[in-house]
Amino acid sequence: MIRKFLCCLLLALAAGAAAAADLVVVVSARSPVAALRAEQVADIFLAEARRFPDGGEAVALDLPIGSPLRDEFYLKVANRTPALMKAYWTKKIFTGRGQPPRELPNSQAVRKLVADNPTLIGYIERSALDASVRPVLVVH
Repeated sequence: MIRKFLCCLLLALAAGAAAAADLVVVVSARSPVAALRAEQVADIFLAEARRFPDGGEAVALDLPIGSPLRDEFYLKVANRTPALMKAYWTKKIFTGRGQPPRELPNSQAVRKLVADNPTLIGYIERSALDASVRPVLVVH
C-alpha cells in the first residue's frame, strides 16, 4: 500500500517537473547587461529596484495573471505564490510605492518588445529565444 502510494507520488512529481517550462529572463541583445542574479531580477520585478546593476534604467514586463509561466517565474525567482503576489501589489499600490509591471499576452510579445528596447526586461519560455534578445538568467 505504501509502496503503491510512493510510486504514484513519484510519477506525479515527475509529470509536474516535465510540465514546467524552461524559462529565461531576457534583455535586448543591444543591452549592456550580460547576467543577473535571481535576487536582482526579483528586485526589478517587485519594483524594489528601477535600475540594472550598471545604472541603466530597468523596466519589467510581465505575463498575464493566471499564466502558468508567470506563476512559475514568481515562485522560483521571488519565492512568492500568486496569492502572495496579489497581496504584495495591493499593498504597494495602496501605499503609493509602486505599480506592477505591464502585462503582455505571451512570450513572443514580451520577446518582441524587449528586443526593441534596451531598458526592458522580461521572462519567456526558452523555446521563444532568438538572437534579438539575450538571456541574463535561466530559471530552473
